[in-house]
Amino acid sequence: MAIACGVDFGTSNSTVGWIGERAGAQPAGLASALLTLEDGKPTLPSVVFFNAEDEEVSYGRAALAGYLAGYEGRLMRSLKSLLGTSLIDGQTEVAGRSLPFRLLLAQFIGEVKRRAEQAAGREFTCAVFGRPVYFIDDNTAADQLAEDTLAEVARSVGFQHIAFQYEPIAAAFDYESQISQEELVLIADIGGGTSDFSLVRLSPQRALKADRRDDILATGGVHIGGTDFDKYLSLDSAMPLLGYKSLLRNNSEIPSSYYFNLATWHTINQAYTRKAAAQLEDLVRDAQEPARLARLQNLIEDRSGHWLAMKMEEGKIALSDAATATLDLDRLSPPDMLTLQRDRFEAATGHLVLSCEQAVTRMLNDAGVAPESVDTVFFTGGSSGVPMLRERLGALLPKARKVEGDLFGSIGAGLALDAVRKFG
Repeated sequence: MAIACGVDFGTSNSTVGWIGERAGAQPAGLASALLTLEDGKPTLPSVVFFNAEDEEVSYGRAALAGYLAGYEGRLMRSLKSLLGTSLIDGQTEVAGRSLPFRLLLAQFIGEVKRRAEQAAGREFTCAVFGRPVYFIDDNTAADQLAEDTLAEVARSVGFQHIAFQYEPIAAAFDYESQISQEELVLIADIGGGTSDFSLVRLSPQRALKADRRDDILATGGVHIGGTDFDKYLSLDSAMPLLGYKSLLRNNSEIPSSYYFNLATWHTINQAYTRKAAAQLEDLVRDAQEPARLARLQNLIEDRSGHWLAMKMEEGKIALSDAATATLDLDRLSPPDMLTLQRDRFEAATGHLVLSCEQAVTRMLNDAGVAPESVDTVFFTGGSSGVPMLRERLGALLPKARKVEGDLFGSIGAGLALDAVRKFG
């Protein structure tokens, strides 16, 4: 049995991979490498809910269910996005008490560890953690701080020996276990918080090597992920219903900070502060369209920001398969039906897709590889289903075949393979 696990702590979902057959064995399939974390599923949504009524803490799908059922409390999501930012040293208020964000991360990662150990029937003190190519763009110090912080948190919950692996490289290891000949592969890992890319030479023979550095031609990435697509869909379609870009009596725009906070998963709770509520009260009185601002005020008073963000995520997913999608915004006051259009979504998020294209182009140039030389594009990550993103990245590599991995499990499975190599 492998003595270590692979932990994919994701912005939206988390998984744990483990080779439970014998050390060095390839898993028979993806399912055999991923441990069950909730309701018979290998994914645990990276969500924590503090139920103020029952004074209980829940995680994953149970956390989302408790929040959506209307229980009073505090929902926290996109915890990974705190790493490398100044927010990580801050705190939030839960049930009248201050909770440091570092402790919040430790609670969630500790719960992931506990569930993985229960599923495996053994303790894990060694782990390979996945990490994005860049936690923070263009800031080496902040990027290293993010990794160091994650390592500190992991040690605080009982992981004594920790290694890191780039998430797209982990996905490459998973794909490599499925091929029969050498390929030059672009791994496109589009997660909840980052888009990471790696250009790797893969083959069954290369998989036997302990040191794979020579097989990695280049890596790259940008701090753009699925939550950013949710954010700009929300700003374009939902936030105008709440007064975004509307005017005050002096013809100046309503401050956009309320809307950006509500549209960004890890800053939603900033809209709920007493100071923000007092300022909003003044804005309602001075607004040219007070009804829309009152709608925003009601949403914030009801603490329904996470509900709206989940609706936007639901709409984004629906637009992957249809040109239009209709959302029932029944928690607004008054309720509303919002029709989303894919062409508007693509216009609102075109700058995000362009940044991803530029990152891939830079990576190919750094590696000195012609686009025509790439054999395969391997898509993984829950947000790689955005049609325009897949189409535009695929068009950069005209001769490459397009392969879709397990959108939520490839990284965890690859980390499990890497854990065997690093720890036995």
